[in-house]
Amino acid sequence: MHTAPPALRRRTALHLAVLVSVVASLLTFQPTRASAHGTVIDPPTRNYGCATRWYGPDAPGMQEQDPMCHLAWQQSSDAMWNWNALYANNLGENIEQVVPNGQICSAGRAEMGRYGPMDNPGPWHMTNVGSTFTVHVQDVARHGADYLKIYISKQGFDPVHSTIGWHDLDFIKQTGRYPSQLDYKTEVTTSGYTGRHVVVTIWKASHMDQKYFLCSDVNFG
Repeated sequence: MHTAPPALRRRTALHLAVLVSVVASLLTFQPTRASAHGTVIDPPTRNYGCATRWYGPDAPGMQEQDPMCHLAWQQSSDAMWNWNALYANNLGENIEQVVPNGQICSAGRAEMGRYGPMDNPGPWHMTNVGSTFTVHVQDVARHGADYLKIYISKQGFDPVHSTIGWHDLDFIKQTGRYPSQLDYKTEVTTSGYTGRHVVVTIWKASHMDQKYFLCSDVNFG
């Protein structure tokens, strides 16, 4: 009986370990929507995009190809496991005074740890959009929506190197109410934006004072 050389055995063991790690990640992390709340799926939010593109921090190539997702996984994997629950309760309507500058993408919950990585400045993966595009919220829990508020970071603001403050955002529109349903969509019409920007969508759920703060990175072509 022939015995494989030690180097070959080591490589085989390493390959098996990587395979087991990937399979385990696939089994333990599935971005399903059972028992979910909701989020902006297009253009995808930072944590929803990470969750749907990657299956855990050990996914091959993640650190090199998507460093912001990799950093977010390291800081708080819970932000990705719970991509559908990025909200804050009982804020009232004076949100610009209640949610601090630099914590808009974490719904003011950065100090609690879970969603703090969503505020990280850096080269987040972008979705290409035109001057008119659609924001698509998916509400699996069917809470309903009192409104969607849409903001876009100002031309000249650099989200790669700076956290986002309210003064860095242009208010674009506020919708009316949506009945309880799976999908809420609103068309956004802009002018004068080019390059990298952040779209901030605030979804006010109808079942209680529950507001979702949802940051999507886009590139205006």
